[in-house]
Amino acid sequence: MRREPLGKRQPEGPPPAPAVQRVRLRYTKRGRLRFTSHRDFQRAFERALRRAGVPMAYSAGFSPHPKVSYANAAPTGTGSEAEYLEIAVVERCDPGELRSRLDESMPPGLDIVEAVEACTSDFTDRLEASEWELRLDGVTPAEAGRAVAAFLAAESVEVERQTKKGLRTFDARAAVTSLTSAEAEPGAGADGRGQEPCAILRLVVRHLTPAVRPDDVLSGLRATADLAPPVPAAVTRLAQGPLDEETGTVTDPLAPDRDAPLVATAPGGSA
Repeated sequence: MRREPLGKRQPEGPPPAPAVQRVRLRYTKRGRLRFTSHRDFQRAFERALRRAGVPMAYSAGFSPHPKVSYANAAPTGTGSEAEYLEIAVVERCDPGELRSRLDESMPPGLDIVEAVEACTSDFTDRLEASEWELRLDGVTPAEAGRAVAAFLAAESVEVERQTKKGLRTFDARAAVTSLTSAEAEPGAGADGRGQEPCAILRLVVRHLTPAVRPDDVLSGLRATADLAPPVPAAVTRLAQGPLDEETGTVTDPLAPDRDAPLVATAPGGSA
């Protein structure tokens, strides 16, 4: 006898309230907080949501969780001025007030610096590239300049990295759209090494698969020019977003959302 399929179990109680607004946030990882892992940040952020009384939308099912979408988090140990996430809420909120309440509930160094209402499609598609700053204490600008020139002159620079799937080899050169070197400003050292030689690298990297990270570029500089800083580089993401092909700069991924209300209210209903 043919048996009818069993229905799916349903959690008890009413379904969660639907989301009525999405808000996109930019946050930072500064100072000692650059050593927080992405999981650590998630825990801190969800605590901040509760403290700030944000009317979060929740997923359905037996283990509801707040609807938060994280985008392309920086590696543990790197600082950042441009991390992004999106939240969904069940009551409309003023983005500026929401940002202020959340920032007050976060630990110093993990700062919520901008909030805009999501008015466009998935903004993660706009995170095409990142701009990084690499501080190389103990490296002279001349040494850094020679290494940069050798790296940029190479057609490909193969590096190895241990991943979850084992040791992988890939081309670090292909993702790099620009790489420059300069001397650090006098006294700019964060830990008393301001009198030692120090070079600053500025790096723009496309977000490819597999992702090329700043430490991969440092491995490439070691491979092509034997550049080996005596202390670990201090790495900070300065920006991430769309890549302007003409200028080679990384632009603001939240600009389309910020400008969308102006487009919607333009005379005649067009831009």
